[in-house]
Formats: sequence, structure tokens, C-alpha cells
Amino acid sequence: MSIISQNPTTEEILLTHPTMSSTSITKCIDVGQQAYTHSWKHLSINQRAEYLTQLSQYFIEYKEEFAQLITTEMGMPICQSRSEIDKTAFITEYYAHNGPDMIATTSVDIEGQESWIQYDPLGVIFVIAPWNFPVYLALRPTIPALLAGNTIVLKHASNVPQTAERIQKAFTDVGFPHGVFQYLPITSSQAEEVIRHPAIQMVALTGSEKAGASVASIAGSEVKESILELGGNDPFIILEDAHFDKALDHAVSSRLRNCGQSCNAAKRFLVHSSLFDTFVEKAKERFEEYIIGDPFDENTELGPLASQSALVELHSLVSNAIQNGAHCITGGRRCEERLGYFYEPTILTNITPNMDIYHTEVFGPVVTIISFDTDQEAIQLANDSRYGLGASLWTENIDKAKEMVTHIDTGTVFINSMVRSDPRLPYGGSKKSGYGREFSDIGLKEFTNIKSVVIR
Repeated sequence: MSIISQNPTTEEILLTHPTMSSTSITKCIDVGQQAYTHSWKHLSINQRAEYLTQLSQYFIEYKEEFAQLITTEMGMPICQSRSEIDKTAFITEYYAHNGPDMIATTSVDIEGQESWIQYDPLGVIFVIAPWNFPVYLALRPTIPALLAGNTIVLKHASNVPQTAERIQKAFTDVGFPHGVFQYLPITSSQAEEVIRHPAIQMVALTGSEKAGASVASIAGSEVKESILELGGNDPFIILEDAHFDKALDHAVSSRLRNCGQSCNAAKRFLVHSSLFDTFVEKAKERFEEYIIGDPFDENTELGPLASQSALVELHSLVSNAIQNGAHCITGGRRCEERLGYFYEPTILTNITPNMDIYHTEVFGPVVTIISFDTDQEAIQLANDSRYGLGASLWTENIDKAKEMVTHIDTGTVFINSMVRSDPRLPYGGSKKSGYGREFSDIGLKEFTNIKSVVIR
């Protein structure tokens, strides 16, 4: 079986890469274990941090090369691809600078006895990364895990092998010890073999609910830890007293960035009934103004979907909704006049729970807009989802917002701003959006054995 890289803008096959054999998989994991046992974990945390500082600088130096690969393999507009590398460099430098203090040994006074808490590495960690932000999301769990003293084997999405290989080259070029970071060109069906290898101590997956359930089941049967950052169906809640223009700007940007292919994008606009008609009208204008085209064009705002299968799945959801009574305000079709997997920015209203789109994470430039009359109804609609990744709440009454936040069942809530991940804050979801946290000191400690020591 092969891994195929295809340009979603031109539909051209770029690369066919053979998958790794079982023997080679085992060899790589053994190399990772040796690197952990004999070199990486024995470096001081400040020495590991220095490697990360150099890696951060490397991403900045080669930003354009990485951005070109991202845009070629999955269609992200080039300006957004550059921003992805900037963010990757930022989180890498953030942990290099702040991480050592986050997991420094902490003394604890227990009746005069010498006691402390230390944070030891776990061993070899298996990272499973998605294609939608192929550098940033591969490095988000990798960087803190490496700083803590672990080594990494990476399974990347099968449609971005060139980007994955370029990440591997970055670690080699910076001079990380051999085996500290290894990209495994394997398919999803081979992931179980990696998880069950005795040297693998933990799995960190960013991906779909289905993939998360499978990985969690396998890891659980081996009594191995896992962190899952899965899908989202994030509500964007606009109360009656919200700053209308700012809310509109952020709503559209959140939904259409990366062609709507983001876990924490706003996917459901929940709008107070007094603002509903005006909001739909203005959102329609904004959606229709978006510049669709070649993602290498600096002016392009919306590129193609990442694959033909993503295009087919998205259109099926939209068609099902319309057949069941949804109103298509704009869009609702593939851009047939273009080569590539382009889909028109789409707005649907009159959404009801009997439609698949009501319950499903929509990965593409499609939004549902639903009205509500009371704050309590807004909360009920926001929580009426099996996902709980993030939410955005818009109101000028901050006291009200603070009260409502306690009733919104998500891992993150942004008030008067769109949801974004930030290394200074823990990031993760509830319900079917997964478990565990990445980022901040909490996320860093997820990749450690938190050890209590007491001396009598």
C-alpha cells in the first residue's frame, strides 16, 4: 500500500510513497527507545530547551519553504500557511523559554520531612497528526513532550507526506540526536502495531472522533495513556447587546479560515432573534465577497478543500440538509468552473435536529445560522451537541457573560473574540471532543510521570 500526495488545487499526483514494513516500524521504535534511554533523557532540561530554541529559529529561516509545501499538499492559502509556521515557531520558543520552570522540582512541606514533586519523562511517545495544519498540529504535542525528555515517533496524515518528511529534515538539520524524532510513513491501519509496541508509553492524537475512539480503545487495552484532541461543532453565540460589526467580522473569519477546515472554527452561528435577519443578510454579503482561487495567489482568501473525499462528504451534508428543509442562503455547490476541490462559501438556515448537519462536525466553508430568543435558549442550543471543544460568546455585558460561561459545556470559551489556541492556556475539549490537555504547564505535565518523593 502507498501514501499519496496530491495537489488539491490541480488534482495532480505529486508523490507516491511506499508504506513502512512491520520490521522497519519495530526498528524505528527501538531506535527511539535507545535515544531516550542513552541520550535524550539524560540531557538537562536547559540543554533540551536549547535544541528547541534552535528549532524555532530554523522554522523562521525556512518559513517560505514550509509554507509552499503546506499550500501545495493541502491547499491552504499561502498567507495562512506562513502564519502557521510563525505560530509553530512561537510555541517552540515559548516552551524553550518557559518550559523548564513549569516542570521544575517542587518542594512540599510534610511535617518537617524532606519531600518534593518531580516531573520525569515517560519514554517513547506516539504522535498522530492531522493534515489541516500539518506542521503546527504535528508539533503542538511534540514540542512539550520533547522538552520533558521523551522521544517521538510520528504518524502523519497520508495526504501530507512531503510536509512530514520536511519536518523530519528540520530535526536532522538542527542536530537533534539520532532517534529523538522519527516520522513513520504508515497508514492508519498500521497505527495499532505502533501503539501495542512495548516501548510506546503514550499516544497523543489530533483527529476525528472515530480515530480517537479507535486509538483510545487500543491504548486502553494496553493500559497506556492517551491524549485526544478530536472534533468540534463550536457555537458562536451573539446576544442581543453584542457589538454587531465586530461579532460579524470574527464570525466570518473564524468559519472561513483554512477553508473551514479547523477543529475549533465557529461552525454554528447562534444569533439573537432581534439580530437574526440583519446578520444573515450581512453574513451573506461577506461570504460572497471572499476571493476564491489559486492558494498561491497572495490575494486568495479561500483555497480548495484538501481532498476529493472531503468535497464529496461536505456536499452530501449540505444536500441532506436542503432535502430536509434547510434554506440555502448562498453557496451550496462545488465550484464546477474550476479544476480542483473548491466549494462555494455556504450559509444554511432553518436548521433542525432531523438533519445530519445539525449533529456533525462540518469540515469546510459551510455554516448553519440558528436564532434564539433567550439566554437560556442560547445555552441549550450551544450544549446540544456531542462535541465540546470551544465556544465564542458575544455581549457587552461581561458580568452576564461570566455567568453564562459556567453553563457552556466546552473546554474553551472566548468572550468577544473567536476561539484560538494559545500555549499560555490549556487547550482541549469535553464530551466527544476528547480528553486531556495540551499547552501551558498543565499540557506539559501531561507528558510526564508526576513523581512524589518523601524522605523520612
